[in-house]
Amino acid sequence: MPLALFALTIAAYAIGTTEFVSVGLLPTVANDLGITLPLAGMIVSVYALGVTIGAPVLTALTGRLDRKLLLIGLMGLFILGNAVAALSPSFAPLLVARVLTAFAHGVFFSVGATIAAGLVPEDKRASAIAFMFAGLTVAIVTGVPLGTFIGQAFGWRATFWAVSLLGVVAVAGIALLLPAGLARSAPASLGEQLRVLSSGRLLLAFAMTALGYGGTFVTFTFLSPLLQQITGFPAGAVSLILMLYGGAIAIGNIAGGRIADRNPVRALIGLFAVQAAVLLVLTFTAPSKPLVLVTLAALGFLSFANVPGLQLYVVQLAKRHRPQAVDVASALNIAAFNLGIAAGSALGGQVVEAPGLGLSATPWIGALLVAGALGLTLLSGQLDRRQPRPVAVPAE
Repeated sequence: MPLALFALTIAAYAIGTTEFVSVGLLPTVANDLGITLPLAGMIVSVYALGVTIGAPVLTALTGRLDRKLLLIGLMGLFILGNAVAALSPSFAPLLVARVLTAFAHGVFFSVGATIAAGLVPEDKRASAIAFMFAGLTVAIVTGVPLGTFIGQAFGWRATFWAVSLLGVVAVAGIALLLPAGLARSAPASLGEQLRVLSSGRLLLAFAMTALGYGGTFVTFTFLSPLLQQITGFPAGAVSLILMLYGGAIAIGNIAGGRIADRNPVRALIGLFAVQAAVLLVLTFTAPSKPLVLVTLAALGFLSFANVPGLQLYVVQLAKRHRPQAVDVASALNIAAFNLGIAAGSALGGQVVEAPGLGLSATPWIGALLVAGALGLTLLSGQLDRRQPRPVAVPAE
C-alpha cells in the first residue's frame, strides 16, 4: 500500500475518535456544564445529523475543487471544530463545534474513499478502501477508550485538544504524502441524489439501515452512565469496558462481511434477530457486572456486523433500480447510518428522562427499533423474490 494511504488512515482514525469518544464523556460533560444527561447526549445526535446532512450536500458543492487541497481544508475544519469544542464555555458553542466537525467528517469519507481507490491498481482498490476505513475501526478499539480515559483524568476539554493534535498530524501527512493533481470523478448533483430517493426499494433499504444500526445507539449513547449508575462500575473502569466493546466491534465487522458475502438479506435477517434479542437480554443483565460484560461483548460484535451486509445490499438494489447512481445510493446509505445514530441517541435521551423508564429501559427500546429493521428486511426479501427474473430467449 502506498504511503499516502497511511495519511488517509490517520485522518480516519482522528475522525472516528472524535465521533464516538463523546459517548464515554457524557457524564463528565454533563457535570462540568451543569446540564442533564439527555441534553449532553445531543453532542452525539447533532454530530450524526451534521454528517447526514453535510455529506451529500457538501460533497456535491465541492466536487470541482482540487482533491488534495480539499482534504487539507477538511482536516483544517476538523481541527478548528475540535479546538472550538475544547474552548466552549457553555453547551451551545459545543454543539456548534460538533456540527462543524461533522461537516468535515461527511465529506472526508466520501472523497477519501475515491482517492484511496485511485492510489492503487484496480485489483487492489477494495483493499485500499478497507485500509483507510481501518482507521475508523481502530479508533473504536483504542481511540475511544483512550479519549475517555484522558477526559476522566484531565477533563473532557483535554480529549478534544488531543483529537485536534491528531488532526494536525493528519494534515501534515496529507500535505507531505498525498500526490498533487489527483483525478476526480464527475460530482453527483443534488438532482441525482434526489432521483435515488424516488426509489421505494432503496428507501426501504435506507430505513433498514437507520433502524438496524441506530437501534443500538439508544443504549450505546448512554452506555457510560448505564455502567456507572445501573451496573455500579467506577468511572475509571468504563474506558476498559469500551475497549472490550471496541474489540468486539472490530471482530464483528470482519465476520459480518464474510457472513453477508453470499446472501446479504439472509445474513441481515439472522443478525438483526440476534441483535434485538441481545439488546433485550441487556435489560436484565445490566445490574450484574459479570453478565453485563458478556452481553456487551455480544452486542459489540453484532452492532457493526450488519454494516457490510447493509452496504452491499444497497449497492445490489441500486444496480437493479438506479444503475446510473450506484455511488450516490452508497453515499446516501452512509447518511442513513448517521441518521440512525442521530435518531437513536435522541430517542435514548427521551427514554432516560421519561417517567417510569430511565437508563435501564434504553436496551429494550433499542431492541424494538432493531426488530423494526428485521421486519423491513423480511419485507424487502419478499419483494426480491417477487422480482421477475429475465426470461432467456432461445437462440434461433
